[in-house]
Amino acid sequence: MKSFLNLLKREFRLFWSNKVLKILFFGAPLLYGILIGYIYSKGKVTDLPIIVVDEDRSTMSAKVIEMMQDNEVLHIVSLQFDTHNINDLMIEKEAACIVMIPKGFEKEVLTKRYPEITTIVNTANILTANYASSSIQLVLGTMKVGTQLETLRKQGTPESLLMNQYEPFKTTFIKKNNRSTNYMYFLWPGVLATVLQQVLLLGLALSFASEFENGTFKNLVKQTRSTFSLMMVKIIPYLLMSFVVWLMYWGFTWWFNIPFYENLGALTLVAGFFILAVCFIGILVSILIPNQLKATEILMVIATPSFMLSGFTWPLSQTPEWVQMIAQVIPLTHFLPAFRILIIENGSLELTYPYIQNLSLIILVGFILSFIALYIKKQKVLKEIVINDAAQIENGIEIEEIKPEIDTQTNGDEVIIEDKD
Repeated sequence: MKSFLNLLKREFRLFWSNKVLKILFFGAPLLYGILIGYIYSKGKVTDLPIIVVDEDRSTMSAKVIEMMQDNEVLHIVSLQFDTHNINDLMIEKEAACIVMIPKGFEKEVLTKRYPEITTIVNTANILTANYASSSIQLVLGTMKVGTQLETLRKQGTPESLLMNQYEPFKTTFIKKNNRSTNYMYFLWPGVLATVLQQVLLLGLALSFASEFENGTFKNLVKQTRSTFSLMMVKIIPYLLMSFVVWLMYWGFTWWFNIPFYENLGALTLVAGFFILAVCFIGILVSILIPNQLKATEILMVIATPSFMLSGFTWPLSQTPEWVQMIAQVIPLTHFLPAFRILIIENGSLELTYPYIQNLSLIILVGFILSFIALYIKKQKVLKEIVINDAAQIENGIEIEEIKPEIDTQTNGDEVIIEDKD
């Protein structure tokens, strides 16, 4: 046990002596947590720039423009009266949409000729395009209803009959969970979990690879010949330091006033499985690739696309089967849905059992493969130690450090032994 604790102390010293790794492991979660938190702190998109081309210049077209300006998502940055140079203007103003009200719009509405309002959507940015076009549809839909009702009223239609004719059924939409459609609640936690996975893989990529590269793995084997102990010595420090990062993330929820309080204990349990799964993947690659640079490169290749492959923003069901198979190997794929269930949807821990089982499978497979690979490496080193010791004995070289140096002196029949130490 004392030897194991000494090895743990050694591992912490190695970590803290590596300034770059230390800054990345704690600095990256801190920096990304604050930076991305402030990027999405507004939570929803407002005041998206749009251009309105009003060729009609009528009272009704002015009403349409007023309603668009009153919508919190839309902001009219330019009001034009013709389509001259409109495409260049869209680029210059970074407009999400162009709304074109045709000439004779009011006249055709009043004479029931059904004029057409054309909306050009700038889909260079899908997010802003969707928000802007949805808001424009809402405004124009409201305008259509109001215009039709007003026309029927002017024709003397009773109010009760008016509603029956126009509204044959009612529709109700109820937003559940993220009711404010706050983008930060949706995206920010997923990015932070991705950052934690990446810094863990980065640190663990160096764990055994650095020992092999620097020739210090033999010293580890001399201190403990237990394969399990060798693995735990590398993993336990990162488990403890990950808990510090987890507390940092929890502090961010208070800083940014994010109501992630329910099921926090259950989420911490799932996060433990997630971190263990990441650790064993990192350990396995570090054992198999005895080069720090190559091990880091391989794990970064695995970690970089993991957020997109996880199905958090784009459903995995819409991807090819071979992509889904790759995604199942990545711990993030199973952690993020569990997070969504526990925190966003306020579900019970039992609903996350399938994801916990998948993480457990990754842990088990990673542990077995890492154990076998490390055992083979250890046996190879032990064989080298035995051969070297045998060669030293054959050459008459004794191992001085394991016995005290002594001198003997004779005094008559008496033998006096002096310990020089």
